[in-house]
Amino acid sequence: MRFLLLLSALGLCWAQYSPHTKDGRTSMVHLFEWRWVDIAKECERYLGPKGFGGVQVSPPNENIVIHNPSRPWWERYQPISYKICTRSGNEDEFRDMVKRCNNVGVRIYVDAVINHMCGAGGGAGTSSTCGSYYNAHNRDFPAVPYSGWDFNDGKCHTGDGEIHNYNDAYQVRDCRLVSLLDLALEKDYVRTKVADYLNHLIDIGVAGFRLDAAKHMWPGDIKAVLDKLHDLNETWFPAGSKPFIFQEVIDLGGEAISSSEYFGNGRVTEFK
Repeated sequence: MRFLLLLSALGLCWAQYSPHTKDGRTSMVHLFEWRWVDIAKECERYLGPKGFGGVQVSPPNENIVIHNPSRPWWERYQPISYKICTRSGNEDEFRDMVKRCNNVGVRIYVDAVINHMCGAGGGAGTSSTCGSYYNAHNRDFPAVPYSGWDFNDGKCHTGDGEIHNYNDAYQVRDCRLVSLLDLALEKDYVRTKVADYLNHLIDIGVAGFRLDAAKHMWPGDIKAVLDKLHDLNETWFPAGSKPFIFQEVIDLGGEAISSSEYFGNGRVTEFK
């Protein structure tokens, strides 16, 4: 009995490392900025029949709309809320894509932006993909909701709140990455809001997440969020399956933060 319990515990500990692909499939494609309706068609027409294992999709949550330059790709990495509403499509289209891709053996992995919200200079108003109001200056994101209490401004010790020294792990994790408003993931309220978003996607049927800017979050904070996540949807996955986690940690050597610090939370992308 003890041996069986040990095996079960080990299985749970390593569950987030499995991509849950079907029938020995190993290849994942990144359909960057594709629309949900087009990804669904691609799964049915090509990816499923050709044996591809999964698709990494662009962030599905509401983001700021940037006009100068005109609608750049990186606006997708400046969240306004966790509503599923972007230029890739709405929630109904996202749900349909996940269902159709899963039904032909192709898993969906979401690029999850959970380190920050939009840039500090993002202004105020409803220039967002769902029309939700926000005020970046006041740190006010009522569609979540987040307020000034939910950000790391008071924790960062640089004069302007920005990262200046990548050999200082505290700056890298507690200050703003290129002026993006840094969420205080040490707070249980923020962790819960992030987990609620990810759980919504899990319940829809996604297989896992790429954690954007994981290097800029403390490994313990990431673990605390992951501990709140649901098992995968049993319509397509075995009971007790955990979401596949792969983290963006740029580690070229010579800095204070090592990619190995994140191995306990899941896989880590390789940049060397």
